[in-house]
Amino acid sequence: MDYEDVKKGIVQLMRKAETELPDDVINALKQAYKIEDGVAKIQIDAILKNIDLAKKSKRPMCQDTGIQTFFVEVGVEFPHITKIKGLITDAVKEATKEIPLRPNTVDPFTQKNHKDNTGDYIPYITWDFTNGGDVHITALPKGGGSENMSKLGMLKPGVGMEGVKDFVVEEMIKAGGNPCPPTVVGVGIGGGADLALKLGKRSLLRPVGNRHNNKTIAAMEEELIRRINDSGIGPMGLGGKTTVLDVHIEKAHRHPASLPVGIAVQCWAGRRANMIIHSNGSWEVK
Repeated sequence: MDYEDVKKGIVQLMRKAETELPDDVINALKQAYKIEDGVAKIQIDAILKNIDLAKKSKRPMCQDTGIQTFFVEVGVEFPHITKIKGLITDAVKEATKEIPLRPNTVDPFTQKNHKDNTGDYIPYITWDFTNGGDVHITALPKGGGSENMSKLGMLKPGVGMEGVKDFVVEEMIKAGGNPCPPTVVGVGIGGGADLALKLGKRSLLRPVGNRHNNKTIAAMEEELIRRINDSGIGPMGLGGKTTVLDVHIEKAHRHPASLPVGIAVQCWAGRRANMIIHSNGSWEVK
């Protein structure tokens, strides 16, 4: 495997995530444009023009290029497993200069900015392992405005799913325009505190409009979309019909005495991109 060549591929992955929104997000925004009017329509129009300009100019679509977050699925037969973390870290440093990315990693104690988007536990990588010899990497740049609206609720199990829905709707109404709506809201239900939040963030990888394969959960997603949009918060918090583009839910089994609910919010720039690294070192960004 050519280390420098694969690093170049990961830089390309990050460039695509920062400069080109997935079609499902763009289509959802276009649909929002059709149903909005007044200032809400003006806001969506500005967003769509910004998206087009970012793609044409190959520049980030938002000045907040986010914390660099990756979900990596590793085939156990991939012959260079030990190099993946280093490749991603080095690619983040290179991408910071090349794309360029705003330096966003600050030490919470010293306030020192590392100036290359790396630091303790950053870039943040979620690992999974599967059969085969390929590596699948998803880049999910996560901006600060939307990340600040993350919430963890350790609910009493007795409130049931009605209590979960009420918690999500109430928190999104409290968030208002802060996460730069229209947003995609990820909800993790069950597990423990950390797992609920992780599931919420992982659910953001699912394309907008893609319902959960469990019909009960899918119906809950649709109800939450309706209820949050009925709030009238609208694009950028200025009022309108579209506060969320989608709501995605993932679940894990929980302790009988605990009902964790994690909320992860993604702004209108639902940035994500995917790549495959094959066992022979070749790669492709999708």
